[in-house]
Amino acid sequence: MNPKEKIVAAIDIGTTKIVAIIGKKDVNGKIEILGYGNTPSTGVKRGVVLNIEQTVNAINLAVKQAQEQAGLRITDAYVGIAGQHIRSMRNSGYMNRDAYDVEISKEDVKALIDDMHKIPIDVGEEILHVLPQNFSVDNEDGVKDPVGMFGKRIAANFHIVIGQTTYANNIKKCINRSGINVKSLILEPLASSEAVLTEDEKELGVALVDIGGGTTDVAVFTNGIIRHTAVIPFGGNIVTQDIKQGCGILERYAEQLKVKYGSSLADKELENKVVTIPGLSGRPPKEISFKNLAHIIQSRMEEIIAQAYFQIESSGMLDELGAGIVLTGGGSLIKNLRQLVAYKTGMEVRIGYPNQNIQSEIIKEINQPIYSTAIGLMMMGLADKNNNCVEVFVQKEEKITDTGKQKEKPDNKEQKPEKQGILSGLFNNLSDFFDVNDQKM
Repeated sequence: MNPKEKIVAAIDIGTTKIVAIIGKKDVNGKIEILGYGNTPSTGVKRGVVLNIEQTVNAINLAVKQAQEQAGLRITDAYVGIAGQHIRSMRNSGYMNRDAYDVEISKEDVKALIDDMHKIPIDVGEEILHVLPQNFSVDNEDGVKDPVGMFGKRIAANFHIVIGQTTYANNIKKCINRSGINVKSLILEPLASSEAVLTEDEKELGVALVDIGGGTTDVAVFTNGIIRHTAVIPFGGNIVTQDIKQGCGILERYAEQLKVKYGSSLADKELENKVVTIPGLSGRPPKEISFKNLAHIIQSRMEEIIAQAYFQIESSGMLDELGAGIVLTGGGSLIKNLRQLVAYKTGMEVRIGYPNQNIQSEIIKEINQPIYSTAIGLMMMGLADKNNNCVEVFVQKEEKITDTGKQKEKPDNKEQKPEKQGILSGLFNNLSDFFDVNDQKM
């Protein structure tokens, strides 16, 4: 491996999982994943860190897995941020240049963007992103990139993303306590958009709906420009809680039922098809109808869809979304969700996978919607011109410990469980308890 290659690390701190990923671009411009780690998240709720210690432990484990697989040590990372504290606003600004006969430079545009960071915001908030939407040069409107043009006055409209400083600092603290510097905090729907949307979709008009464990993120694009972002404070976890309460079962069973047997369309499920759940503390087993399970899921998913649709309407771009809606995130994999969203919104819908930007030869598990945000963060990091996110190169047959010391790598049998997805171990442990039957009426 060439030490001069640009290698980027990204960390996605989610409500249900924490993902660390290391990668680079190959000669064809595709993303090559060098290593990744995926661990359950216990210290985060609705995208907000509530327990520093638990979150740090989970980050350490995910980073450790990624480092061992890549044979590299992470020093810096691009990190995602979401949560209900995120809000956005639109603003405009302008600057007058000293000379009209000198080409507009990147420094001029940067100065205009930097000036947006000075706008007044509420106490305890900070600006996370200033995203230019369009420029005007003198009397010429609708300019996408003014660099190289001549003009005296530059003006622009901006989409500005704002978050609570406390929540942002908690994320930074967790990353720093893991021995890693934060290169940049990136709004998660922007990262997911980078991973799963095509340039043609952004040009035609598209809404991304990323259904995560604790939040549902929305990003709206038209004419290749970001128009609206929002974070809805609930996601797949609330569906699991509904199943737990509605069926009177343990949460771990509810999660597995949702993923393995759940559906977003109750009308497509048979009344006489049931799944048997083991009884609790000697109680008899419980039978749950697939149709009843689907009713619970459909009810909550319709609420999430309604909230996402409201945000799309609020953008003012609803009639301009020729490419419809792209669903991604773990929640997008619930059976028949695409059909339900299409029925409720009247728009074209597809499921967004990050595989259009990554090598097909890499681990198949990474080509899943649950990794869209992490891969998007890495792609945005690769587009950044800053330095690499790794420093120390080590032999792949050696194991990196938390203290920086190296020791022999355990045999493959001990390593195998660490490479499983966040749900695969749960399914292996619980699948023997479930019994699916078709009952005759």
